[in-house]
Amino acid sequence: MRMGEFSRRTGVSQRLLRYYEEQGLLAPPRLPSGYREYSEADVATVRGIRMLLAAGLGTATIAELLPCMTDDGVSLAPACSGMLPDLNRERERLDAAVADLLAARDALDDIIAATESTGIADPEACAAIGAVQQSADIGAARRSSRSARSSGFSASAGS
Repeated sequence: MRMGEFSRRTGVSQRLLRYYEEQGLLAPPRLPSGYREYSEADVATVRGIRMLLAAGLGTATIAELLPCMTDDGVSLAPACSGMLPDLNRERERLDAAVADLLAARDALDDIIAATESTGIADPEACAAIGAVQQSADIGAARRSSRSARSSGFSASAGS
């Protein structure tokens, strides 16, 4: 089947199919006219590529794994235990990414909780409060600086 029909059958855009070919994930034979000719086996391969991409694997890893996969009629399945180190490495990478995302979500939850407790919903009011707080912080810093200078001055004057 040609690329247009193959794209419709797999639900993958023609541009993405060409990308898969560039990455070595697909290798459809070419007709004398230069057109690509896809087979039913290629449909299963694309289904497997999509499954592995959805699992979080990159195309370089998928290119390494595809030769060790077989079509079980539903999806591509591992054919050899030699894939386990690569699959475990990818799982560890995903676990780390999930942990990072959960930490980011926890930080965002803390910010949301702190924001809700102010009871101020108007962004302009928040900006005004921020400006007042910044001005108060600057004033406090100046007073503290003056106080430190005057206490230093009176200490030397008293000697």
